[in-house]
Amino acid sequence: MDSKRRGPIGIELVRRGLVNEEDINKALDYQKSNPNMKIIEIIHQLNLCDEYVLIEALGDILDEKSIILDKSNINLNVWDYISIDIAKQNKAIPFDITGNKIKVCFSDTLDRKAVDTVRLILLNKGLIMERYITFEKNINDILESLEGSATDNINSSTDTTGLVDTIIKTAIKKRASDIHIEPLENEVRVRYRVDGELIDAVKIPKQKQSQIIGRLKAISNMYQEKQESQDGRIILYPDYNIRVSSQKNIYGEKFVLRLLKKNLNIRGLTDLGFPNDVQLIRSSFNKRNSITIIAAPTGEGKTTTLYSIIDYLDRPEINITTIEDPVEIRIPGLNQIEINEKLRFSDSLRTVLRQDPDIILLGEIRDRETAEIAFQAGQTGHHVLSTIHTIDSIEVITRLRKMGISNYDISSTVGTLVSQRLIRKLCKKCAKQREFTDEEKKLIEQIGEKYNVKFDLEGKYTYDAVGCKECNNSGYYERTGIFEVLSVQDNIRELIVNDASSIEIRKEALKGSYKPLLVDGINKVINGVTNLSEIDRKLIIY
Repeated sequence: MDSKRRGPIGIELVRRGLVNEEDINKALDYQKSNPNMKIIEIIHQLNLCDEYVLIEALGDILDEKSIILDKSNINLNVWDYISIDIAKQNKAIPFDITGNKIKVCFSDTLDRKAVDTVRLILLNKGLIMERYITFEKNINDILESLEGSATDNINSSTDTTGLVDTIIKTAIKKRASDIHIEPLENEVRVRYRVDGELIDAVKIPKQKQSQIIGRLKAISNMYQEKQESQDGRIILYPDYNIRVSSQKNIYGEKFVLRLLKKNLNIRGLTDLGFPNDVQLIRSSFNKRNSITIIAAPTGEGKTTTLYSIIDYLDRPEINITTIEDPVEIRIPGLNQIEINEKLRFSDSLRTVLRQDPDIILLGEIRDRETAEIAFQAGQTGHHVLSTIHTIDSIEVITRLRKMGISNYDISSTVGTLVSQRLIRKLCKKCAKQREFTDEEKKLIEQIGEKYNVKFDLEGKYTYDAVGCKECNNSGYYERTGIFEVLSVQDNIRELIVNDASSIEIRKEALKGSYKPLLVDGINKVINGVTNLSEIDRKLIIY
């Protein structure tokens, strides 16, 4: 049957006599409180039809091979073929292989992006994918079973090599960005940073401390005998570059491992949470003879946004050079330079200017010398993209002044200032829908009045974070950005030249298109991406 010409799944099942209209109405009622679940999954969960009959019918309707997938069907090591993140994101599990043909089960074969993502990964391994369909619940149950708990996995490792390896592999499976291995008075604590928050993983007996430290130093190419701060790198894991930092404390040496994924796909600006406004994106970033600066505290995704802007601007006729510390994502067609102790930002930037670049990505403006050269580049036909540590976009002007950049240079060269924060997204598996309280409505209304924005709450709901195994019981899963954009127009330039304060500049900017971070945050609350508690955690609104 042609899946493009079929009717809705529920109607097809009724037509085939597998369920009746009363069953469908039950499923639709259930879907009202579980809006993210598909009808077929609800019919399966409510046991309204035999699961073998149901999956066979689904396969026939979609013209796909079908299977009731469980652990007994899996005849290979899943993680040898795809990572835990890819499996979770695409709801896919490889389960059998013969020669160069590998069988992969999906919860939704109509999701072309998911199917193509997994197919290309396997194709790069020399494998041809044969796809199957099963129920999403089966996929989730198997992933949860295969992933296991961090404590069980780590404590089952008896030798030091296996222990350290399991700590790292478990962090990767849990989508951690960092691993903290911390000697305490009577034990060694391991914590993972997931979606920006540190979570406890396991506590290891104190007597294993010296062996763990020795193993970490060995695989990260550090000096064993030195106990002062060191930096190293682990390259044992094919999909990751792992940066390692050690620092002595009163109970030993603490290690922090930063997990940097190789060949990470660059996400589009709107995928990062940037406003879906084509005109705003075009006017903000299609510039020459100027500097675009992304501002935020440490760890708020500034570099990721820079990569997305570069991806948006990249064309064959443009010469783009990046100067980074370190190069986190290698991008084909770009000239990427990695600085080190001997090669500073300012030194590299001087050389790059003799290489005829059109666009220069400068990882960070850290000092006056780098800032001055960046401004010279922006004034001589180049488009410079960089980052700076400030609390919002308007405070960038104050920071540049303190670095010694003149008001004239700031006003004539700065084109766009962007500030951002990373907020946690609600877990779709466990978020609980409810109506906004009167207090919440009043707060949102007050914010709207303050910034001259009309927030539409008609027919909108908010969600409480609950917590489940999928989200490490946090109630949140993955992160997105909230943004503010200040396009430096003539009225703002005049204020800068006249040495106006940031308060005066902000007051003038609010008369135009500029809206602060909080406005984008409230919009994401209203759209069900996050909730007020998470916005308050980042911006303090109560």
